[in-house]
Amino acid sequence: MKLLLIAKRGKVTRVAVAALLALLGAGFGAAIVQNASAEGQVGTTNEAAGITYLRDIQPIFMGKCSRCHNSQARFVYNWLDYKTAFKDRWEIRRRIWDSWQGHYYKESMPIQNSPESLTITEEERIRIKDWVSSGAVRGVPPIITANRSKGQKIELGRQLFTSICAACHQTTGLGIPNTFPPLAGSDYLNADKNRAIKTVINGRQGEVIVNSRKFNNSMPSFPLSNDDIANVLTFVYNSFGNAGLEISPDEVEALRGQPMDEPINPKIPRTPSPYE
Repeated sequence: MKLLLIAKRGKVTRVAVAALLALLGAGFGAAIVQNASAEGQVGTTNEAAGITYLRDIQPIFMGKCSRCHNSQARFVYNWLDYKTAFKDRWEIRRRIWDSWQGHYYKESMPIQNSPESLTITEEERIRIKDWVSSGAVRGVPPIITANRSKGQKIELGRQLFTSICAACHQTTGLGIPNTFPPLAGSDYLNADKNRAIKTVINGRQGEVIVNSRKFNNSMPSFPLSNDDIANVLTFVYNSFGNAGLEISPDEVEALRGQPMDEPINPKIPRTPSPYE
């Protein structure tokens, strides 16, 4: 109270300022940085918080939440978009952490017995909780170095595959029977490299036949860079008994904006009703 009176009278000293900052705590300064990020100044990283959306959280959302929360979703929010995730951050925290801990009445996410529920870890839940609590900052994309060797691309792709793709396609690449197609020895994958690239760029919905088996599910479009897509596909092509191909970022860039060679959302012929 005395410090406030001194400030009002215009007698602000270094000691008074230091004491006032000590009372407020370091969190006040962090809150200013976080609020600036929330208002659209998203090119900075909150070093105090450490956890950022682009580096730490978006990969979790792509791997564990994107089957529902994606850019094609009609009834739920697209958490692959930072502004949307920031706006919904407290609900994300409640569903991912509070309800999982039994402190929130709504069902936890991901739902029990789903592929995502079986793969999301407690550490990932903690990371999401801490990200929200520390201000939900966006951060900056990881620095990309050029001229990587094929081995380096495979290792980076392996990391992406483990965090994003394995929930559905499994770490073995065998997929989930009758639900998600296999990537291991996939005739669909190995038959057309360009189709594989465009599938990762655009996502895919509808029926697909892989190794003589039908699958009918959805794969969202992920906000991945050209390098990310090149790395993860190079990993997949050099794993699980596949063709050993190497994908370049330039190949990915050349196919951006191009439609799939077959409809992404094929229309099912309508059967006339006998009552019409």
